[in-house]
Amino acid sequence: MTERFSLLMPLWKGDRSDFLRHAWHSTVVDQTRRPDEVVVVQDGPVPPALAGTLAALLAASPVPARHVLLESNRGLGPALDLGLAACCYDVVARMDADDVSLPRRFEVQLPLIEAGADIVGSALLEFVDDVGQVEAIRIPPTDPDWIRSAARFRDPFNHPTVVYRREAVRRVGGYQDLPLMEDYLLFARMLAAGAVPGNVAEPLVYYRVGAGAYARRGGLALLGSELALQRAFRAQGITSRREYLRNVLVRGGYRLVPTRLRRFAYRRLIARRGFGAPGSDR
Repeated sequence: MTERFSLLMPLWKGDRSDFLRHAWHSTVVDQTRRPDEVVVVQDGPVPPALAGTLAALLAASPVPARHVLLESNRGLGPALDLGLAACCYDVVARMDADDVSLPRRFEVQLPLIEAGADIVGSALLEFVDDVGQVEAIRIPPTDPDWIRSAARFRDPFNHPTVVYRREAVRRVGGYQDLPLMEDYLLFARMLAAGAVPGNVAEPLVYYRVGAGAYARRGGLALLGSELALQRAFRAQGITSRREYLRNVLVRGGYRLVPTRLRRFAYRRLIARRGFGAPGSDR
């Protein structure tokens, strides 16, 4: 059965007009299987140029498009919860306003949802300025048991790539306001509640990391969110005491090491380097 689905995209003042335009066209206009509607959640005021770009994209959209406007910045988790409530369909695809989807993204992912999965992600290609210059690939676990096991130590989904059932998200209370970790907390709770997972090893999204990405993956603010995440996992029975201590030591330590060492660890343990663009022979 072919299901209709919504595309949910958050927007805030830190986004750029040219990035938004590229994200929109790649995910709405150029898809071999287009979403049946787009819901853009504007998380607080944005600069006039960005507001004008969004208005033009909404007006020219080839599919129904809705603009959910929040008067003040609420943060990603609360904004996504409000966006989910505005979606017309149970199947919802996520997209950020500065990433780029490959044309076959939904053609590949939606059949897995239609076959019974509650959440499906994919591999992604990291780039800084140009999608032709891929720096790394993040390939998630694909076997359902492997996904469930991996979730106790790291996020088994790449958030900007996921398609999920809204009902499965609502069943666990939706996103929670845990800055920088709201996606991982949601997915782990979904898996613990019995959600059927799936991932595609094929890269379907170009993920813009930008300059300073490795510095932003560390620091005291992110350490605070990391520790709050691990406390939530332990309190909800997602991790054992031993896993909790391991995560605090390893994941917490990762947030505090120098940026150069964090970059090395990320590239060696999480991402693969030297992966050519889709269709290349590398």
